Amino acid sequence: MPQVTDVPDQTLADATAVLHSALSGDGAAVVGTFDAVVDRSGLAGAYTVAWTLAATMVGDPPPGACALDFPGIDDAGYDTRWVARFVSAYANHDADTGEALFGAAVADGQLPDCLLTLAGSTVATLRSRAG
Repeated sequence: MPQVTDVPDQTLADATAVLHSALSGDGAAVVGTFDAVVDRSGLAGAYTVAWTLAATMVGDPPPGACALDFPGIDDAGYDTRWVARFVSAYANHDADTGEALFGAAVADGQLPDCLLTLAGSTVATLRSRAG
């Protein structure tokens, strides 16, 4: 599984742009950055940026299975459940599930909301670590 340091510079720049926009509360810019990535690199590029955001949240996951606790997740909205599952896929070195979740969000027309929630969750995680 690629680590954050193993991804192309452009992906890191895109992920950084997403995080900067999310930090400033500019959801339109977050979605705009992902749209620009899709225009340039297709959905595969957007997936790589999303996977990089998950890596930013989790860090280097330990080998083996990880159990993440998301209280009340069954009652959460689509985008929140998607983020929990996507981050869990990253933490468990399960790129196949991450790709399946990404494809399902595309098919369900929910990808922009999911990516926006992922960016917000990543920012919230970074803020909690800093504080």
